[in-house]
Order: sequence, then structure tokens, then C-alpha cells
Amino acid sequence: MTTSASASAEVIPFSRLVRERSAASHRGSEGATFMGDLLKGEASRDDYVALVSQHWAIYDALEGAEPAMRDEPLVAPFLSPALTRLPALETDLQFLIGDDWRESLSLVPATVEYAARIREVAADWPAGYIAHHYTRYLGDLSGGLHIGRLIARQFGFETNGIGFYLFDLIADPAAFKDAYRAQLDAAQWSPGEQELVVDEVLRAYDYNTRIFEQLGERRIAA
Repeated sequence: MTTSASASAEVIPFSRLVRERSAASHRGSEGATFMGDLLKGEASRDDYVALVSQHWAIYDALEGAEPAMRDEPLVAPFLSPALTRLPALETDLQFLIGDDWRESLSLVPATVEYAARIREVAADWPAGYIAHHYTRYLGDLSGGLHIGRLIARQFGFETNGIGFYLFDLIADPAAFKDAYRAQLDAAQWSPGEQELVVDEVLRAYDYNTRIFEQLGERRIAA
């Protein structure tokens, strides 16, 4: 009877585990006042520019680590040129701010900490890098697509200004996400390492929430 019960017990795929364990943190991040106002059309163009600026710093750290990560057998299967966001962000910032956009960037402390954490794990913990890679890109291919449409409608953008949200090389985002989750499930991580990865995903969501909070505080103080 014990053997039968064990055989019938459900084995939860890691991709499902991390999604379920991070669901509350994900909702909390999306529910931050700054982001809520942006999605409801109650934020200004300057608010949107501030958000794009934070994104640039995050993806500069994430994608800046990719050349070294390609030599990591664990990480290499997750890397895809179709996901690359940094060139689009730089084009967006040039359109939104102008040629001197680099000199105009104003990062909140949580963004600086977030980018530093990504570089830290990329240096010596490949699984930790995947935690951030997963959190950013699967979010971009989920709610990010919806956010892009809302921003375009609110500010009258077509493609300029919202290139970050346009994945021209991914014809089927749902299929791409399924394949990505299958790679997560295939990763040879011990239960202990899986717990550390989940913790790092939660940490990424905490950074996101604090970024939104600090952007909101800065907007109020302006």
C-alpha cells in the first residue's frame, strides 16, 4: 500500500513549483501604486520614461553577463537572441529622451542594488542567474506584452518608445514560455538548490516592488 501511494503521489515540476511559490510576490509587485497608476492611465510620460530608465540598468546587468554565461552548460540552453532587450531599450530611450539619454538616466537605489545582485550571481552562481533570467523574461512575455499595448494606447506610440515590449523574433510567446519551463524542469538541481533558486526569484520580485515604491515616492516628492 505504501508503494502504491508513493507511486500515485504527484510529482510537481519545478517550473510549476517556482510559479506557485512566487505568485503572491508577483501580485504584490504588480499591485504597487506606481505601476497601478501607469496601467490605469494615471501616470505621466515622465513616469514612463523613469520606468524605462530602470529597465535599461537591469537589462544592462542581465545581458552584459550573457557572453560569460554561454560557457555555462546549465545556463546556455536558456539563452536566446530572441529575448534580447537592451538594444530595444536604448532605442526607446533615444526616442523618449534624445541622444543624450545616458546622461539623463536617474536610477532609484533599488535599481542599483538589483543590477548589482544580478552581476554578483552571474559571477559565481549560474543557477542564481537563471532565477533572474526567468523572472524578467517570462514576465516580459506574459504581462509585459499587455503593458506594452496599454502604454502605446496611452501615449499614442506605435513602435517607437515601446520596442522593449515587442518580441519580433518570437511568433508564439505561449509556446516559447512552455519550452522555457520545460528547460527549467530538466535542470539537474538538487532539492536544496531548487529552494535557493526559488528564494532568488522571490528576491527579484522584492527588488521590483521596491523599485516601483521608490519611483512612486520620487514622483510624490517632485
